Amino acid sequence: MRILLLSAYDAHSHRYWHQGLIKHCDDHDFTLMTLPPRYFSWRIRGNSMSWAFGKDRALLTQPYDLVIATSMTDLASLRGFLPELASTPTLLYFHENQFAYPETNNAHASVEPMMVTLYAALAADHLAFNTDYNRHTFLTGVDRLLHKLPDHVPVNLVEQLRQKSSVIPVPLPAHCFTSNREHNNQGALRMVWNHRWEYDKGPDLLLAILNTLESMRVDYIIDIVGQQFRQQPSAFKVIKDKFAHRIDRYGYLTHADAYRQCLNQADVVLSTADHDFQGIAVLEGVAAGAIPVVPNRLAYPELLDTTYCYTGTTQKEEAKAAAIRIAELAQLKQSKQLPTAPDISHLSWDQIQHQYCSLMADLTAIKKHLHQ
Repeated sequence: MRILLLSAYDAHSHRYWHQGLIKHCDDHDFTLMTLPPRYFSWRIRGNSMSWAFGKDRALLTQPYDLVIATSMTDLASLRGFLPELASTPTLLYFHENQFAYPETNNAHASVEPMMVTLYAALAADHLAFNTDYNRHTFLTGVDRLLHKLPDHVPVNLVEQLRQKSSVIPVPLPAHCFTSNREHNNQGALRMVWNHRWEYDKGPDLLLAILNTLESMRVDYIIDIVGQQFRQQPSAFKVIKDKFAHRIDRYGYLTHADAYRQCLNQADVVLSTADHDFQGIAVLEGVAAGAIPVVPNRLAYPELLDTTYCYTGTTQKEEAKAAAIRIAELAQLKQSKQLPTAPDISHLSWDQIQHQYCSLMADLTAIKKHLHQ
């Protein structure tokens, strides 16, 4: 099968997914085309023009059996610009959706990204989401948007999208499950916070949790690691200055072995995110043997038992609930009764690969049926 794979805003999580897809579906012939993850507004609006009239146009006009595109790809325009793709079956994969970003994110305040994604979804033959939370927030967001439009809005669009959608997670590679646990039931509880250093990953909540732990006199060590950018939320500087006595690793770990060692040493993997559509960083920690402490919202209740989730309607309530859970785990470690992490082997490529293969086969059967 010849497959054109398009990643229009090739962020780390998108590369993580398509590299695994190509590796584990190696009986197919993939042509990968990507655009760099910068200039968000231009990229999401202009990717179809960049590709269709750019230097790599010839790659797009080859005969393909299937097109797989990320949801940031302007698929509707691309199929209009290139008749060769108009009749090729298409799968649109959603790592995230433009309807569920925090409202304070000015980069996503425009309705334009929502419309591009909506048009792409309508143009695609099938939609696949990494979690049902992602699918639900997308469909709910589309419904709300359509109700704001003044007239001539087609009926049943949301149901049409739902009917041609499914949920297939981004699988974890095998090395995530080759844990060599380095922690033991002695010493302070060791945590890791391993996310992008941006506002949407909840640094203010992280600060509130650490403040609460300090007031409770909980003994812990924390690694604060993840992808960094030139501009960072001010909470990180406060955390670094105020909790230097608690922090071991701080910053981006450039070597994969160092990152895996960090996860293998962690007793707890912590999330404070304002949005996560699957939470790969947390899942990597869990696969390595760390106990998740995550918010009871976003995609986490779907992926992990709610006993691992803290609740609250305000930041203060969430910080207190998370701190109480962490304090309980610290006490369990001191009494040598720290529980094991949940089994998430069902999220490995070995377990999910067949779902991708079956879906791709079903979609290419559409083309074969049309030509019979």
